[in-house]
Amino acid sequence: MLNFCTLFDINYLSRGLALYESLERNCASFHLYIFPFDDKALEILLSLNLKHATIVSLKEFEDEELLKLKSGRTPVEYCWTCTPSIILYSLEKFNLDFCTYLDADTYFFSDPLALFDEFKSDISIIITQHRYTPKYDATKESGKYCVQFVTIRNDGDGLKALKWWRQQCNEWCYFRYEEGRLGDQKYLDDWLTRFNGVHELAHLGGGLAPWNVQQYDIFQKGAVVAGIEKTSGLEFKAVFFHFHALKFYDNGTVKLNNDHDTSFSVRKLIYKPYITHIIEICRRIGEKWPGVDVNATIKGGGGDSASIFERIKNIIRRKRYEAYSVYNIVEFEGLWRYMSWHV
Repeated sequence: MLNFCTLFDINYLSRGLALYESLERNCASFHLYIFPFDDKALEILLSLNLKHATIVSLKEFEDEELLKLKSGRTPVEYCWTCTPSIILYSLEKFNLDFCTYLDADTYFFSDPLALFDEFKSDISIIITQHRYTPKYDATKESGKYCVQFVTIRNDGDGLKALKWWRQQCNEWCYFRYEEGRLGDQKYLDDWLTRFNGVHELAHLGGGLAPWNVQQYDIFQKGAVVAGIEKTSGLEFKAVFFHFHALKFYDNGTVKLNNDHDTSFSVRKLIYKPYITHIIEICRRIGEKWPGVDVNATIKGGGGDSASIFERIKNIIRRKRYEAYSVYNIVEFEGLWRYMSWHV
């Protein structure tokens, strides 16, 4: 049994459900502990009766220390603050041998069990590098490691690191770079030397993201999405992708990321299935809870048809693509048309 935990509010409910359903599709034995961070998300999640999930309300989870600092943090900062706390709560409350925190906007394309082949008996913690493509390297500001996937074993070494992390986040966890810190993430930078039993995930299919996917050729191999590292020729299965900075707009467009380069195959094999899944979840939720935005929809912006065609001209001018049709460029370049039934 693989145990995971995650947190999100109503704005990321569609992502959280997509994460859960991607685990259902790919993992034979798992349980996801979900911490909804507002009442509406709690209401909807409880009504869904998710077979492989336990829903933990804020009332159950929050302790006096968290409640005292809550008002001094933005909603995003408070979520980051609580990351180590929900792992600790899950381990202690449900007596788990180990638990893996997942960002709500991660999504599995194959069985995560492959990643745990690296979780040997002498390892208590797994952390994942950003693996930045050099042109996007933000190690100084955002850290070497990404909190997207953090496994903690319920033993001495695991709990020592986890409780230290919780203490640091409770003392300082803000959305700004200050004195070598940023949110909950920079605290992981020295874990290999600070704590025992820490392992960097080696599997290249774990932690694919907008800032590193340029390093791989992504392709379909039978029923799975696979990749080849361009520098080494190493082939791997895509296990999970982190859909950071994916934005939905109320004019019916989707921005894929913060203008990171993405190949046609990445858009087709990774982004398109995910966005399609998100849209289907929003449709299902919208039928029962009309008018409730579960997708962090941004009002205005996102680009209109004129700006899309201007971008096409720029793409062709820069020769960023090979011989793709105008149709394919429109479909996959940055902004993606979708049905916006909730507007």
